[in-house]
Amino acid sequence: MQELLQSLLVGVSLLLIVEGFLPFLAPKLWRKIMEKAIASSDFNLRILGVVSMILGLALLLLTRS
Repeated sequence: MQELLQSLLVGVSLLLIVEGFLPFLAPKLWRKIMEKAIASSDFNLRILGVVSMILGLALLLLTRS
């Protein structure tokens, strides 16, 4: 159980690091992207979310096998 928690914390930590790159390196571009995301429909955001989850799951399965 402790190994699972440690792996989860590592994953969340890496997610936060990767997500921080664009706002740190190009804040104006990040702001434009966020404005487009806010203007997007719920359907488009859901499609983006499910594609992201599927890609993340595939990557996880590849790295775990």
